[in-house]
Amino acid sequence: MNNELIIRSGSSTDFALLKDGKLVELHKEEDDSNFAVGDIFIAKIRKAVPGLNAAFVNVGYEKDAFLHYHDLGPQISSLLKFIKRVSTGKLKNYSLKDFPAESDIDKHGTITNVLKSNQSLLVQIVKEPISTKGPRISSELSIAGRYIVLVPFSSRISISQKIESTEEKERLKRLVKSIKPKGFGIIVRTVAEGKKVAELDKDLQNLMGRWESMCKKLYKAHHPSKVLGEMNRTSSILRDVFNDSFTSIVVDDEDLYNRIKEYLQEIAPKKESIVKLHNPKVPIYEKHGIERQIKTSFGKTVSMSKGAYLVIEHTEAMHVIDVNSGNRSNKAKNQEDTALEVNLISAAEVARQLRLRDMGGIIVVDFIDMNNADNRRTLFNQLREEMKDDRAKHKILPPSKFGLIQITRQRVRPEMNIKTREENPNGINGEVEAPIVLVEKMKVELEKLIKKDHKKITLSAHPFIAAFLTKGFPSTRSKWYINHKRWVKIVPRDAYTYLEYHFHDKNGELI
Repeated sequence: MNNELIIRSGSSTDFALLKDGKLVELHKEEDDSNFAVGDIFIAKIRKAVPGLNAAFVNVGYEKDAFLHYHDLGPQISSLLKFIKRVSTGKLKNYSLKDFPAESDIDKHGTITNVLKSNQSLLVQIVKEPISTKGPRISSELSIAGRYIVLVPFSSRISISQKIESTEEKERLKRLVKSIKPKGFGIIVRTVAEGKKVAELDKDLQNLMGRWESMCKKLYKAHHPSKVLGEMNRTSSILRDVFNDSFTSIVVDDEDLYNRIKEYLQEIAPKKESIVKLHNPKVPIYEKHGIERQIKTSFGKTVSMSKGAYLVIEHTEAMHVIDVNSGNRSNKAKNQEDTALEVNLISAAEVARQLRLRDMGGIIVVDFIDMNNADNRRTLFNQLREEMKDDRAKHKILPPSKFGLIQITRQRVRPEMNIKTREENPNGINGEVEAPIVLVEKMKVELEKLIKKDHKKITLSAHPFIAAFLTKGFPSTRSKWYINHKRWVKIVPRDAYTYLEYHFHDKNGELI
């Protein structure tokens, strides 16, 4: 499996993660993103609401942030005491080594017993503002590094559940115990598997340095203000997704290229050579086929192999995905085999779409009905396997009696939504599918016709689309010829609407 990261700079920095050449994740670094997941703010409690057992907190966003009692963390009393002493200048040693900890709060308590209006509090963004809602926050702070996560006012050592070896878990626990500073808890991340104590300690010292610099900002700090920002998006993506399976990182900006090389020199010196600077003559996303994949992946309808397709609908409450077999030719003996084949193809595409669009909340997938219990189990296991690489927390339920599979997926950022429709060039008000989306549909239909052994195929289309197919080198038509060894005659038809096209056989008959 080859993983590639393609980074495009400009007014914003865009990141495309490719798995074996297929686009699986898309990220954007906005310059004005002031409330990113992981940012820590010194803020004021606006008001506590006993009915919700939560408080609304002013973090500087137009809508107050929401802080539930269960997100306070058991050591909230120690945190409040620490903030008060540091903010007034009475405490200048931030190590927590000699800091007298308060007792844990009651896990079934009420918010009004812990927080009061106008109280200062350190809070961390756990969910960015989405739609009409303000940020979701927590006062159980954590600072993420490459191999470990530092948790102030805790004493626990936790190991990632994705590390399966019991011996490795015990080894890591022993190493971390030997370097863990008093007053801090540590969570060991999956990428720490097999690492030496020196690498873990270097990461820990870096995190302790970030904690110290954050605490220095608290003295007479303006409320609300950001006291610790998450790493820039480039570094955080490399920190979270980079592993030994990466074969290349391509970037089109020289400064960014040098920064990435420096960062990789720190975390994985052997992989520094995979960073490449892109030649700016051809746009980087065009060169790697990402623009085409974006256009064909973000519409309401998503085409798949063998004529099958997905229809993705988004409502306020949930996402609904419908699986369709399409008018495909299939050599399977019966309907059950056809349904299983289409469903397995769809499972891979559904898992990809969830990551690509960063869809969260409740997702309901309507797969094609299957009567065989073993087939339903096979589908369920396939979907779980495909979603194994998804970093967002998720849960998948087995197929219901109606053949629906329900998924919940953590939503911490607004969903990635890219427009795939363009202004109608016929001069009529409204929008139509982009040419590239239309061409993908043509390609699927052409493959079916070739399988049926049609010779001398003619395609009639609107002049704009005809030009799109025939111009350039290599043109889309030339690529069809290379792939299928069949030349398609393309005829521009002025009378056709923009989206209209038809295939004809050698006798001019419609097919």
